[in-house]
Amino acid sequence: MNQELLLKLSECVEFGKINLASPYPPNMKGQPGADEYTKEALEAGAQPSEILDELVAAMGKVGQKFTENKIFVPQMLLSAKAMSAAMAHLKPFFASGAVQRKGTFIIGTVFGDLHDIGKNLVAMMVEGAGWEVIDLGIDVKIEKFVEAVQQHPGAALGISALLTTTMVNIQPVIEAVKAASPDTKIIVGGAPLSAEFAASIGADAYGKTPQDDIVWLDTLIA
Repeated sequence: MNQELLLKLSECVEFGKINLASPYPPNMKGQPGADEYTKEALEAGAQPSEILDELVAAMGKVGQKFTENKIFVPQMLLSAKAMSAAMAHLKPFFASGAVQRKGTFIIGTVFGDLHDIGKNLVAMMVEGAGWEVIDLGIDVKIEKFVEAVQQHPGAALGISALLTTTMVNIQPVIEAVKAASPDTKIIVGGAPLSAEFAASIGADAYGKTPQDDIVWLDTLIA
């Protein structure tokens, strides 16, 4: 029974079925979604860690499809929202320590930049991959990045920028963070950035897609 519920949950996340009220995808309209199936699985005795493993696997499929251009941002957002609906039921187990996260990932859009769709997508996908995510929001000042890193020792940091006029603001953030916490690993991303630019400003990695961030983060704990 649990396995059947977990399979249905996995399908809901993979195809973006958030809850019973959600009309998407059309072929699953009127059916329960990730929200209901997670609740049902827990009530049926499924272990929170089992459910998390299922979510991580489902989001892995979503990330792979996106990388291969088989789905696009709207479908990916729906999957991420379905995953978030499921994760809401697991939050008490994370708080109690019954389920362990892989680590902590801090993310924010650099100061001067108000764009958040890409940042939000990365945050949701990384959370779905089993990480605790601290989202600092948009227009994040240098001091706030430094403070967050100091409050969460051992956390990795992601910095986003969507404009050529704000991408230059990332370097002073990296310099300040590295001065305060030399061991902090930093990944950067956003439409105008490149691997070459990331290397030139002292970042440890560049993420073109959310899946890139997840793969890189997993190497930190391998």
